[in-house]
Amino acid sequence: MGALEGVAGRVAGGASVEFRPSGSSMVPLIRSRQQVTVAPVDPSKLEVGDIVLARVAGTVYLHLVSAVDPARKRVQISNNRGHVNGWTGHGRVHGICTAVDGVPRPRTAGKTLTSPS
Repeated sequence: MGALEGVAGRVAGGASVEFRPSGSSMVPLIRSRQQVTVAPVDPSKLEVGDIVLARVAGTVYLHLVSAVDPARKRVQISNNRGHVNGWTGHGRVHGICTAVDGVPRPRTAGKTLTSPS
């Protein structure tokens, strides 16, 4: 998943980015090589079920928010197959997936810091 490092840097820098991640851990929400759009996010607005680009224990993932802990300003990240990657602080959540193959994701309005391109 080294390719996600560059994407994370661009999103953390304020850009909305379109790319095609590979892998099957997010099927059926995201299939390998589908185009996704990720925009910078306000992590305090995240909810369970949002798909985010986040760093957990040194690795960048495009995975689900499976729990939120607003008091400690962190979210739990998991794939769509039940595997929990772990908790990560708001400062390590780079962006939110706003669209998959051009189809807008639900509940992203008001969570982005910039308009998706």
